[in-house]
Amino acid sequence: MTIVFKISENLKPKLIKYYENMKRDKTPPYAVFQAQEADTIITLYESGKVMFQGVSADIDANIWIDLEKKFNNRDIDITTGKDKNKEKKEKKEYDYHLNSYNALGSDEVGTGDYFGPIIVSATYVAKENQEYLKELKVGDSKKITDEKILEIAPLIMKKIPYTTLKIDNATYNKNYQDDLNMNKIKAILHNKVLLSLLDKGIKPEKIVVDQFVFPKKYFEYLATTPRVVKNIFFTPKAEDQCYAVACASIISRYFFIQEMDKMAKELGKDIPKGAGTQVDDFAKKIIQEKGFDYLKNISKLNFKNTTKIKDYPL
Repeated sequence: MTIVFKISENLKPKLIKYYENMKRDKTPPYAVFQAQEADTIITLYESGKVMFQGVSADIDANIWIDLEKKFNNRDIDITTGKDKNKEKKEKKEYDYHLNSYNALGSDEVGTGDYFGPIIVSATYVAKENQEYLKELKVGDSKKITDEKILEIAPLIMKKIPYTTLKIDNATYNKNYQDDLNMNKIKAILHNKVLLSLLDKGIKPEKIVVDQFVFPKKYFEYLATTPRVVKNIFFTPKAEDQCYAVACASIISRYFFIQEMDKMAKELGKDIPKGAGTQVDDFAKKIIQEKGFDYLKNISKLNFKNTTKIKDYPL
């Protein structure tokens, strides 16, 4: 997997310092440096572009994408490396052209969070239900508060067909390996939830998936899967274009919030989302209180956060 984007000037020194002790002896032409962290190769070019290559390239890249969003208000698309905020605003007719179909859509949450499960959902939205969803102000779940999600998700689930799958942390850590990386797991889960609704007799005019990898690679991940949903329309920002994907995103986040709340009650403290430094600090407290092995049940151990905290002195 390869991810490339241009890093901002204020983050470039941080990037160089972060990988200082991981640099390779040889540097490719026109590169400032090349480093290797576990199974990911990181190359910073003179042009300012940074390239992440390897099985867990998405995890490494997401660290810096999150920092770009935090410090520079840049919303970088991991599949294209483009800055979404610089793209021209699309016309409303384009944003919602997919809603001219009775659509089946899927989306996931939790894949960028160190703590908590992965939740993938699919929903079927017929055109006659769109006005109801419009009244609920259904859209991309990332732009909706947790409070609003908890309010509207049950209403959506009563109105439209849906299916949801969850992978808890213990199961994820047991199964994650080099040939079963995050994107392959996502592809398998998307295929399962889509099949689940199709097997109930639903016949959509369009099947839409929020693009997280190139279509060719998506189907390569499913090469050994007995039954694969074909004729999928992949598109970035699908939550803003298709009610079915938006509803899947909201329902997935609804169950994710519930799971995180359940974990928080067990621990007696709120759990930070994402994979930033606040997550590292929280994980260190968990290790101190409950030991390192406890993380197996509440976190995704392949994330780089684990490398940073595993030697934390008790």
